[in-house]
Amino acid sequence: MTRRGGGGAEEELMTALYTEYYGMLLGFVLRYVRDRHRAEDLVQETLLRAWRHIDHLDTDPARVRSYLLTIARNVVTNAWRAEQRRPKLVSDEPAVDAASAPDSVDRLVEGWLVAEALGRLSAEHRAVVRAVYYEGRSVAEAARQLSVPEGTVKSRAYYAVRALRTAFEEMGVLR
Repeated sequence: MTRRGGGGAEEELMTALYTEYYGMLLGFVLRYVRDRHRAEDLVQETLLRAWRHIDHLDTDPARVRSYLLTIARNVVTNAWRAEQRRPKLVSDEPAVDAASAPDSVDRLVEGWLVAEALGRLSAEHRAVVRAVYYEGRSVAEAARQLSVPEGTVKSRAYYAVRALRTAFEEMGVLR
């Protein structure tokens, strides 16, 4: 896979970066992320971002290391922030039972609004939303379940959420 027409040198440079720095980056990311698969995804994202700006890469090994660690730190921070925005599933039955229940009319209306918004998504986007957000599957689990690459799950989830936001705005739920 080449980025531009004559990307052979870029490919060689990325292969060298991957070979030399992957282990170091994985060790760095694992200090912050306990799940090895998630950490590997974040290292891949780090290297992808470096590849996108490979023409700005300094050849000094100390600067390359620093540059990659800076990118990795940003990727980990962004992932952490995204995780904080994502609703958490509660498995504590007494806590769930103690929570105040909205009135049944509100639940019916909310259910109808969500069903209507989901109905506006493509079948592929609906399947990803169901797997990731309703069933609580990880990206890797959803990818296996849906028989698509993990990147496709991430992309579909991103675009599905954007489409849902648009649908809710069109229905007057969000502004």
